[in-house]
Amino acid sequence: MNTGPAFCGAFFLKMNMKIAIQGVNGAFHEIAARQYFGADIETVNCDQFRDLFRAVEDCTADYGIVAIENTIAGSILENYLLLKRSKLKVIGELNLHITQNLMALPGTRIEDITEVYSHPIAIQQSKDFFDNYPNIKMINWSDTASAAQKVAEEKLAHTAAIASEYAAELYGLQILAAQIQTHKKNYTRFLAISRTAVDSPENDKASICFELTHQPGSLVDVLAVFKNNDINLTKIQSLPILGSPFQYAFYVDLQWSDRSNFDRATSRVLNLVSNLSVLGEYKGASVNN
Repeated sequence: MNTGPAFCGAFFLKMNMKIAIQGVNGAFHEIAARQYFGADIETVNCDQFRDLFRAVEDCTADYGIVAIENTIAGSILENYLLLKRSKLKVIGELNLHITQNLMALPGTRIEDITEVYSHPIAIQQSKDFFDNYPNIKMINWSDTASAAQKVAEEKLAHTAAIASEYAAELYGLQILAAQIQTHKKNYTRFLAISRTAVDSPENDKASICFELTHQPGSLVDVLAVFKNNDINLTKIQSLPILGSPFQYAFYVDLQWSDRSNFDRATSRVLNLVSNLSVLGEYKGASVNN
């Protein structure tokens, strides 16, 4: 079994790995990629999440890192579907502390701002701050970092962006207000994805997907198997099955202290569900302030 990175062609260690991210440089996806894979990487910038998955699938990138949920905005449902359809494997996770900052061209005062560009989630995370500035128009943009890039490259006066401190530094913008997110304990969970699973004795977590028939107690029966085998269910997400009205797939994250318990539980669950897929096994990440 593979015990390290998997690349197209030969299996070898490689400097300057190419990591697919959503957004431009300065995006939180880039920050997550550098924290997880290290600073010596080359990012493959993708406009859409589906482009990110495609870049890993077709070997344009060695790996990808993709947001899956935020502690304020919730799950990113599109990425659950993309993960299931792509057949890529989750090989790790990272919980990134998110801080949102208001930034503009140097010399700008917050009183001068009439428009603010950012990703809709960043705007949502900062809405309480802007209650004090009712005259500022909020404009949805593709991502936080490209909003900062737009303000800088187009030299937009009276215009600001919400983005990371790294984006402000990268594009030469002045931070007018730091950490404007309403909830300071704001985290985004990212998944590292690969064409090939990584088998490691350190793995203590798995993401799986399964389907159930409409029978009384069918979900309870599955969850009881995990409980009886000391498997901790850390996340459950249901999504409609396309083409099957009112039928749902369940995406579940599980964590264990004894790998044999997970193997035993999944073996028993196979008899209770249909279309069970293991989306990846990996080392669970902690939450750092």
